[in-house]
Amino acid sequence: MTVRHCSLPRQPAPAYPPGLAAERLGALTGGRRLWVNGTVLHYCFFDGAENGSRITVPGTGQTRWVPWGGAKEQQDVVRECFEEWRGLGLGVTFAEVRDRTEAELRIGFQCGDGSWSAVGRDALRTGVHERTMNLGWDLTAPGERAAALHQIGHALGMLHEHQSPYAGIHWDDEAVYAELAGPPHHFSRDRTYDNILRKLGPDEVDGSVWDPQSIMQSAFPPGLILEPEQYRGGVHPPGTLSPADKEFVLRRYPPASPEPPPVLVPFHSVPLGLGPGEQADFRIDPPETRDYTVGTFGDADRVVVLFEERDGEPRFLAGDDDGGTVRDAAIVARLVKGRRYHVRIRLYSAWGPGETAVMCW
Repeated sequence: MTVRHCSLPRQPAPAYPPGLAAERLGALTGGRRLWVNGTVLHYCFFDGAENGSRITVPGTGQTRWVPWGGAKEQQDVVRECFEEWRGLGLGVTFAEVRDRTEAELRIGFQCGDGSWSAVGRDALRTGVHERTMNLGWDLTAPGERAAALHQIGHALGMLHEHQSPYAGIHWDDEAVYAELAGPPHHFSRDRTYDNILRKLGPDEVDGSVWDPQSIMQSAFPPGLILEPEQYRGGVHPPGTLSPADKEFVLRRYPPASPEPPPVLVPFHSVPLGLGPGEQADFRIDPPETRDYTVGTFGDADRVVVLFEERDGEPRFLAGDDDGGTVRDAAIVARLVKGRRYHVRIRLYSAWGPGETAVMCW
């Protein structure tokens, strides 16, 4: 079987003000890519030949138009992989839609463009007519289903396991560059560095130990790793969700509580009492139709998301992230009497002596 590698595009580093405390900066770095728990991630597939882009044919310098649409057999593999992740009982769930303007995740199957995905909430920065994920080879071939599981892991906010600073991998750098420069990847040196050789920061990784069995761990043939000695013959993950993968996502996205969230009553402040990485959920039943503000207070970094309930499912309405700033997160939105809304607040970190709170008015 051909060894294939994920080809994540380089993402710009978030710009935070200078002088942030290390603990605060670490919380922002580790949490910014995660969705608030309770989010329904809607995904859609590009169909037909009308959506696509031009790619450069390796070794020729010529370009050709390649559509983004995928056959039903390819789409079915991705659907099965979404179901496998959802079957873990995550607090984040998935739903397929046909309207791409309703989808946070938009999936293409452009051959020759590799397999990649936006990482977590980075998908929200992608235009509604663009892909947030591509699967660039036949997923129905033996062993290739793992590519879809891997990219969904990225969509949930997971990063490459082999880039963990805890892996202790000493690469033969030039051998890696040579391996990835050839077929089927044709990676540039920058692409190889970004996806293989670059070490992640301690605040970016999914755990404090290396998991070579992770679905986020790429396979490597012999001759690329110098140390640890037992991996000189290569790394060969099974292409399935490992126990550590499952533990990570369930820790970040725990199952929803069966108890209904408390009601956020207009003009009544509610203390949050959150620790780093924790989340508070509320619902709003507007007493009248008008513009409302949902705001947070206190010295803390938070992300606040407002959902409108439609047919029993929360649909994203608006969000605000005050991480790294001195301001408080606030959302202004028109709420309609007779409809139900959900407010979800996740704390990155708090640094002041006072309590953090939320209120709508």
